[in-house]
Amino acid sequence: MAEINQNIGNGPKRMSTKIGMTPMVDLGFLLITFFMLTTTLQKPSEMILNMPDNSRFTEPYPASKTLALVPAANNILYYFRGDPKNPLTKVGSTNYSVEGLRRIILENKKAVESINSKSKFVVVVMPIDKATYKNVVDVLDELAITGSDRYGIIKSDPSILSFLKKSDAFLK
Repeated sequence: MAEINQNIGNGPKRMSTKIGMTPMVDLGFLLITFFMLTTTLQKPSEMILNMPDNSRFTEPYPASKTLALVPAANNILYYFRGDPKNPLTKVGSTNYSVEGLRRIILENKKAVESINSKSKFVVVVMPIDKATYKNVVDVLDELAITGSDRYGIIKSDPSILSFLKKSDAFLK
């Protein structure tokens, strides 16, 4: 541990100390180990997504109460109300900003609720092949922010892409 050497000769007495570092290193490693074992690591965050049971739904939902959001490539989002075979509004395109997607959701939600206050606003998300995972998560985040609690994610078929290509809003 610590050692004191004394000079016993005729000259002046010198005292020197020698401190052993082994116990200090041991203490350091014990502290590091203690803090590593007692610290809680960041828990992974996940988005809760409840999927409905398909057997309960037998009748189609009215297209007038449905907003279709189609995430596409290059951070572009296409939207329309109604069914792709018979849309109630023209196809529009926007981005994922507050002035883009959030405004579209709130305007359509208000339009559906103004027709009938008991109407439930439904959003259908149909990502096409070139949509990114981030874009779909951005749509889900905006739906949570706007309080749209009825939405579904479906796999889009090739007819959606051909329908969008016929619209004026489709960017080539």
